[in-house]
Amino acid sequence: MQGTVGTQAPDVSLQLHAGNVVKLSDFQGKKSVVLFFYPKDNTPVCTAEACSFRDAYSNFKSLDAVIIGISSDTPKSHNGFAEKYNLPFPLASDPHGELRKAFQVPRTLGIMPGRTTFVIDRSGIIRLAFSAQFSAAKHVEKAKDTLRSIHSHD
Repeated sequence: MQGTVGTQAPDVSLQLHAGNVVKLSDFQGKKSVVLFFYPKDNTPVCTAEACSFRDAYSNFKSLDAVIIGISSDTPKSHNGFAEKYNLPFPLASDPHGELRKAFQVPRTLGIMPGRTTFVIDRSGIIRLAFSAQFSAAKHVEKAKDTLRSIHSHD
């Protein structure tokens, strides 16, 4: 089952807001990856979550991880969102929900796109799949804790 802790992360392509495309496998052997799926740019909880990742960005860099935010918004919307809040990490567009489907991100109440954070280690193994729709800060803390745990076992 994709998106499950202990399994290989799906090797998806990510359309980043700067216009480039990266594959998740591009990071294997180099960096851990934090993917945070969120419902929508410029909404209160999503903005708080993105800004929490921004504020902890140096911690993630020191833990040798890259952060990528993912929502169904367009690259143009992501550009504005990233600029407005000085986000130092890329945002990926998932307009048709293919990335959500690949990672099996659940919907909240069956309607709202879920808020789930994944930590993928350098081997491409999912080490964290954390969902909490209305708690932005917990995503950052759980991701940092997981990365610290990975580094303590390296």
